[in-house]
Amino acid sequence: MKNRIRELRVERKLTQEDLAEILGISRQSINAIEKEKFDPSLTTAFKMAQLFERPIEELFIYQSEE
Repeated sequence: MKNRIRELRVERKLTQEDLAEILGISRQSINAIEKEKFDPSLTTAFKMAQLFERPIEELFIYQSEE
């Protein structure tokens, strides 16, 4: 799934470590999410949306696999 996490994190001047600590997940998970190798849990996705003050649809863009 495409996402804008890195872009939004950089806008807020947060490191991957900072974001991981805020969300209660590992820095490696943040890295994998940003590289679109891993999709976060629904709970984590909602936490990100709340943190970045954006609707979840602005953070994650679903692309069907056709």
